[in-house]
Amino acid sequence: MNMNALVQRLLHPPVNAPAAVILLRLMAGGIFLSEGILKFVYPNQGVGRFTKLGFPAPYLTATFVAWLEIIGGILLILGLFTSLITIPFIIEMIVATLSTKITLFLGTYPLALPSSPPTVGFWAVMHEARSEYGQLMTVIFLLIVGPGLWSVDAYLERRRKPETRPVMRSVPSTASEHAR
Repeated sequence: MNMNALVQRLLHPPVNAPAAVILLRLMAGGIFLSEGILKFVYPNQGVGRFTKLGFPAPYLTATFVAWLEIIGGILLILGLFTSLITIPFIIEMIVATLSTKITLFLGTYPLALPSSPPTVGFWAVMHEARSEYGQLMTVIFLLIVGPGLWSVDAYLERRRKPETRPVMRSVPSTASEHAR
């Protein structure tokens, strides 16, 4: 796929996925939105967490990620710019998994360990990564199939291409109209 085709695919995603895709958008968008808000409400979830994890410029990084999650979560819920917002979310989930789960596996996790066993190793990682994994798979799914029929993207695409809507034709009233 050439760059122009890729850009067109991102700007005009397929919108013919089942309307039930809204449930996945609501789930993923709701989680991103709430996690973004939490980063501002509870410093230990935002700048404090980013500091402990060793992110550079933790205040700026946490603020950027929080706004990405808030704005992106709203966009997912609405189904607006769905394909575009999945890209930073895919990157975010990969970074979140790598930055936290490798140290959990190795037993050098800088944050509080899970409250119940397993607390280190493979099964601790599998348990703790469930949210990131679910979010990652959901946004990849949305990138592939599009936002679904019940989305702002679908509405805008129908408005952009009115020829794709069913056309109601009236019965011809004159012989010249009938000949067309």
